[in-house]
Formats: sequence, C-alpha cells, structure tokens
Amino acid sequence: MIPVALTIAGSDPSGGAGIQADIKTFHQLGVYAMTVVTLVTVQNTRGIKAVELLSAELVGAQLDAVLEDILPLAAKTGALGDETIISAVARRAAGFSFPLVVDPIMMSKHGLPLLTERARAALAKELLPCAALVTPNLLEAGVLAGMSVSNLDAMEEAACRIAALGAAAVLIKGGHLTSDATDVLYWKDGIRRFSSRRVETVHTHGTGCTYSAAITAGLAQGLALPQAIERAKKFITLAIQSHPGLGHGSGPVNHHVVI
Repeated sequence: MIPVALTIAGSDPSGGAGIQADIKTFHQLGVYAMTVVTLVTVQNTRGIKAVELLSAELVGAQLDAVLEDILPLAAKTGALGDETIISAVARRAAGFSFPLVVDPIMMSKHGLPLLTERARAALAKELLPCAALVTPNLLEAGVLAGMSVSNLDAMEEAACRIAALGAAAVLIKGGHLTSDATDVLYWKDGIRRFSSRRVETVHTHGTGCTYSAAITAGLAQGLALPQAIERAKKFITLAIQSHPGLGHGSGPVNHHVVI
C-alpha cells in the first residue's frame, strides 16, 4: 500500500509554496498526499497581496474528516495563520500516533509577517511539544530561541533551546548563511550537520515548504530521521539547482527533480 502523508498549510495560487508545493513533493517522492487548508493567499512570485484565514472550526473539521478515514504515516504543518488555528491543530496533534513535522512559518519569502506575537507564543507552548521535528530558518530559530542566530555555533545553541520547548528534534536551516547551506540537527543522538554548496539564484520560492515536505515523505516511508533529512536535503538542493525559471520574481524550485 502506498504511504500516506498529510500537510496542514496555506494555499499558494502560484504553486511554488504551501500545500501546492507539499503535494508536488509528496507525489514526486512516492507518497500519497492529503491536505488540510488553513488559509488562502493572493500571491505570485513577486509578492503577497492578501491573506485570508479559514476559521479554526473549519480547519479542525477538515483534520477530523481525513483522520477518521485515512490515517497518515506522517504529517507536517506550514502556515497556520493565528493562535486559534494553532490551538485547534495542537489539540488534535497531541493524540497523533504518527510523527509531526512543524515548519514554523512566521514570515513570507517577501517579508510579510504571517504570525502575530500571540500566535508565536501559542506555537511554542502548544504545538512544539507535539512535534517529532521542527524546521525553523535562522530568523524563526532566533525568535523561538530568544537569541541572535547567524552562525553554526549559534545554530547549535538555538536548537538546544528550542528542543527545551518540547520538540523531539530540531533542524535549523542554514540557507541564509553566507557560506555553504549547512543545516544543524539537534536530536536524541546529539548534533549532526547537513551541508550542500550554496546555489546563487533568486528562484527559491517555497524552499522551506518543499524541504519539510520531503522530510515528511521520508518519515511516512519509514526512513529514520537522519536518513529522511539527508534525502530531503539532496532533493531540495537539486530542485533549486534545476529551477524552471518561472515568474518575474522569486520563482519556484523544480518539484519534478529525480534523485
């Protein structure tokens, strides 16, 4: 039977990020995709023009509907919108029998804040303790850890602090480092780094969504966490390198890449 994975995230009509990127990534890696939509954006590769949140009740009802019929082997969250949606997801995630990957999206690629202070607090207090893995970028890691994160040593310290909030493992993404793109994993077996050469391109829309979705796909297929990350790192690196060059701004990566 085909492995099943679930994404709980927002919609990107340009197809590069959000649930659209997650579906493409799941499919490309051989996993059946289910989705729970949290919010709808009006955006393209140039920026976001509007965001409209679904009600927490509707998000919860979607989640209940899929879980009572088809149980995933792994799930992930993306943009969650506000504290009411985060709480609705967290209440259900506390009973998940499968791993949850939390991508704590706080800001869009174009700099639009996507979580309020209250929502960030709810994410840290209610959702992170349910996470098998949380995947912040440098900015998000700094917010969650309460410190500046700009180098590998700081990434390791921040990962330790975020794990203390309750997440079983923390992967801080180093895509915004000035050197190689090195990610730092903090988990039960210690600290491990995953590196790739930096790709100089503006076509990086949806990289975080795609990376976390690829990790989730690996977990759904039974890969151990380091192996799931290692494969996902290769997938996102090749996807960036072979980007299709679409759009007039920060374009999408290549979700059709074969690894």
